[in-house]
Amino acid sequence: MTTRRTTLHLLGAAAGALLLPPSVLAAAPEALKDIAAKKGMRFGNALGKVGGPAYRQLMARECNMIVAENETKWPALQPRPGPHRFEVPDEMFAWAKKQGMAIRGHTLVWQSPKWLPDWVNAYDFGAQPKQAAERLLDEHIKAVCGHFGKDIVSYDVVNEAVDPATGALIENVFSQRLGALDEIDLAFRLAHQHAPHAQLVYNDYMNPGAGSAKHRAGVLKLLADLRARGTPIHALGLQSHIGDSLPPADTAASSEWRKFLDEVTGMGYDLLITEFDVNDRKLPIDFAKRDAGVAALARDYLDLTLSYPRCRDFLLWGMADHVNWLQTWREAARPDGKAQRPAPFDSDLRAKPLRDAIAQSLRAMPQRAA
Repeated sequence: MTTRRTTLHLLGAAAGALLLPPSVLAAAPEALKDIAAKKGMRFGNALGKVGGPAYRQLMARECNMIVAENETKWPALQPRPGPHRFEVPDEMFAWAKKQGMAIRGHTLVWQSPKWLPDWVNAYDFGAQPKQAAERLLDEHIKAVCGHFGKDIVSYDVVNEAVDPATGALIENVFSQRLGALDEIDLAFRLAHQHAPHAQLVYNDYMNPGAGSAKHRAGVLKLLADLRARGTPIHALGLQSHIGDSLPPADTAASSEWRKFLDEVTGMGYDLLITEFDVNDRKLPIDFAKRDAGVAALARDYLDLTLSYPRCRDFLLWGMADHVNWLQTWREAARPDGKAQRPAPFDSDLRAKPLRDAIAQSLRAMPQRAA
């Protein structure tokens, strides 16, 4: 995802320089948003500062939901103390509303200190640190929710609060004054207070693999603890950056993932796929073989995950290869040094087998309740 996952600004800029020809649009298959809508699901994408008009045109064709990739995170909105800066997301969301898209908010609080504004990490909480921490959280959440109002229908209130290595809650300047669980609970209560209309989501990147067992357990404990407190939280966001952790036909991983989703939905939570893409670093360099492998990974994951009718929103984290964050995240680099092909469209905005796999999984999933 995200600022750690910085959007690629240099590669593929030419892909957005020209609008898609009408002949391409006319020949295109049924839009993914329309396939999803027939089953009661919204289909969307994360939009960043790059991409160009052709990319936006493709997104308008395929999507009916948008989330800002980095532009509504706290460091982007308030890099220094003082008024929040909403100009960039305002432009994005104005465009999205003209296209009839629903809007998600990402994210009110990213738990790791690394992804809080520097000035927040250095904040002087004074003689009454608990009250100062509560006030600072309230000021930020009130400012964001108040500005966007009912335009944002769903918020990632807290992002990545569980340490994947241990399953424990991550500490930051707020948790040090409030306690981690109290801080997370407060963030959701403030979001509910200032955006009572919105779906409130905890968002994280746990996955089906054996290496994610502690991460999944920590997320389940957090959700159970929040449910016991009566915290106003409605859903779990499944980031779904898949690839390394889910080989095709890995029945053990699939079984653990189903068990995890059963426990989440059994607590009464809804599900969202919030940031889907496929890491191809372990697949062959040959495009045809690589794209086929990516599509197979997607079908395995999506057929299982979308079998849960409580999963009602599905968002990509970049529709085309050249704007996907995996291109610049060092941990995702391919051993051969080649660019990743993690998205349903290539850098020239041509559909790939991954798009077909997504469409097939959408058509195969059960109907969602009205």
